[in-house]
Amino acid sequence: MSIKSVESRRHRVVVIGSGFGGLFGTQALKNADVDITMIARTTHHLFQPLLYQVATGILSVGDIAPATRLVLRKQKNTQVLLGDVDKIDLEAKTITSRFLDRTTVTPYDSLIVAAGAGQSYFGNDHFSEFAPGMKTIDDALELRGRILGAFEQAELSSDPAERARLLTFVVVGAGPTGVELAGQIAELSRRTLSGAFRNIDPREARVILLDGADDVLPVYGGKLSRKARQQLEKLGIEIQLGAMVVDVDVDGLVVKDKDGTQRRIESQCKVWSAGVQASPLGKQIADQSDAEIDRAGRVLVKPDLSVPGHPEVFVIGDMMALDKLPGLAQVAMQGGKYAAKQIKAGLSGQKPEDRPPFKYFDKGSMATISRFSAVAKVGKLEISGFIGWVAWLGIHLMYLVGFRSRLSTLLSWTVTFLGRGRAQMASTEQWVFARNAMEQLERHEREKEAAEKSSGGAQRKAAG
Repeated sequence: MSIKSVESRRHRVVVIGSGFGGLFGTQALKNADVDITMIARTTHHLFQPLLYQVATGILSVGDIAPATRLVLRKQKNTQVLLGDVDKIDLEAKTITSRFLDRTTVTPYDSLIVAAGAGQSYFGNDHFSEFAPGMKTIDDALELRGRILGAFEQAELSSDPAERARLLTFVVVGAGPTGVELAGQIAELSRRTLSGAFRNIDPREARVILLDGADDVLPVYGGKLSRKARQQLEKLGIEIQLGAMVVDVDVDGLVVKDKDGTQRRIESQCKVWSAGVQASPLGKQIADQSDAEIDRAGRVLVKPDLSVPGHPEVFVIGDMMALDKLPGLAQVAMQGGKYAAKQIKAGLSGQKPEDRPPFKYFDKGSMATISRFSAVAKVGKLEISGFIGWVAWLGIHLMYLVGFRSRLSTLLSWTVTFLGRGRAQMASTEQWVFARNAMEQLERHEREKEAAEKSSGGAQRKAAG
């Protein structure tokens, strides 16, 4: 293990996370008299709203995940470090991160924490072995392998029951991610794969969308939720509401309905998009400050997005809880820019108590249902159908990082939406099984370390 201290004579800003909040906050400090260190657990900036299109073969990884180091290479006051943050020390003002066997300790004067959130299984983390989430590139590639692999296995099977199980796809969670993913799995089976197999008809695949709520896209409500549901049903998607998942295994899942009855759905390919849990770094911050965290692990920040008692620490994006703001990319972007502005104002002599409160400008939210159909809500304005879909295309293209990404994405969309083809249909067994294999390896290493410590303690006790 090596320990490296990053020293600087100028005001030192550390940014944790390379998502929307971290990236926009860093870029907003481009011309400031500061030295910035961005610490991220991945080498890329992920455009998460389009992750489901990687999972269903529309876009490539490179379209939505440019290398952070290359995005920021012209920003001379910024250094990018790869590492998983293990410790935030608010008293010492240091960040400890780890990459492989190398540990790095980075001091800061101002800190922006934008570590995001992961998938929440509501206390049933063992579900993840059989129903991956949709938060990372690895998740998307694993899911692509599971989806396409189910069709390939069905082609080889002669057992009707097994085929039915293989061709049943269950999406848990009817929020934007679940709705978009279910819609694309349906279009994949009914358009792209139609006629590509000889022993099965992919169009007969069942796509089931489950949620414990009373409607799809409940955050939209009213007319937009109804239209989204109608379009999903038109695609042949089975919508099952008021349904809580109580167990998941390799061959299916058990659902509990509102009346208390339980039933089983046989399905090999399941995906979980039902909840989020903020980074555990939020609890670290709360344990060292006067801050509190909510049930999702988000830090209850002050109106200036700072941590109570620590005006130099800003928590933004999916990690912060303030005024019931949603976990949207726009909230993270605006939060990152706001934090950067307050840091620059502080360099000019502004006191923390004089900071204006963060004000979120709601630019609306939207979700695509299928090709040529989406729903969008901007203030009181509600848009659906083709016009909503065009608006969705434009907004997502605008926020993609890099001209090349926008161009390649536009070309992929043209091929997919106007035709039947999808360019990214490759998958491997490694994508499907690598995550569980790595988790088993890590578990084995932890058990080995625990056994060695226990053995060493017993030997010392005997020697004493």
